[in-house]
Amino acid sequence: MENANVMVVIPTYNEAENLPNLVGELLALGVPGLHVLVVDDDSPDGTGQVADELAGRHPGRIHVLHRSGKLGLGTAYVTGFHYALDHSAELIVQMDADFSHSPGYIPQFLRALDGYDVVIGSRYVSGGSLDERWGWWRSFLSWWANGIYTRLILGLKVKDVTAGFKCWRRATLEGIGLDRVRSNGYVFQVEMAYLTEKLGYRFLEVPIHFEDRRIGHSKMTVPVKVEAALRTWQIRLRHRNAQPR
Repeated sequence: MENANVMVVIPTYNEAENLPNLVGELLALGVPGLHVLVVDDDSPDGTGQVADELAGRHPGRIHVLHRSGKLGLGTAYVTGFHYALDHSAELIVQMDADFSHSPGYIPQFLRALDGYDVVIGSRYVSGGSLDERWGWWRSFLSWWANGIYTRLILGLKVKDVTAGFKCWRRATLEGIGLDRVRSNGYVFQVEMAYLTEKLGYRFLEVPIHFEDRRIGHSKMTVPVKVEAALRTWQIRLRHRNAQPR
């Protein structure tokens, strides 16, 4: 895996304060062939301009896609994945921009890919943990959504169904077929988890500590959570006959 072309895809909306430090930590990992792609949804706080400045300082390693408006997490990832595949990336990492996902796990993910099609940074396997600042109700809802509700409806084995920190093989994303992924909000993570298992891809959950965001405000509002719960049923119906591409 040391010679693989790795692209880290980071969707952003109002992450101007987090992005420079995150990019700095990613580049400091020393992973050969690592590139960073920022997919910005026209952030009013100037995240797109910050990303352009970083790309100017690190030409050829930092890439930026500007989208005209807040178009959603799911389409941001699909757009970023297509870009990574079009630019010959063999391994594609997805992660948040708010430091809830520590860049320090990425070398471990890359090593763990031997024998697997996707590696998942998991809060809910042995050794995984949540930020101690999470209240009991937030922790309970997250556990219930991942450990009970979604797994029961979709028949999944993965324990962290809504995990957003993953490392994919190129062939896995090609086999899933990004053109059939329809979810736009946070339920995008559920749809990708379902397609991964439905199509028989091998996954490994690696324990991580999920830190609460350092700067800014969470975008995981109550309406977003309700929408994700309802759309889980749509995912089951939509892909009940799915076959690998």
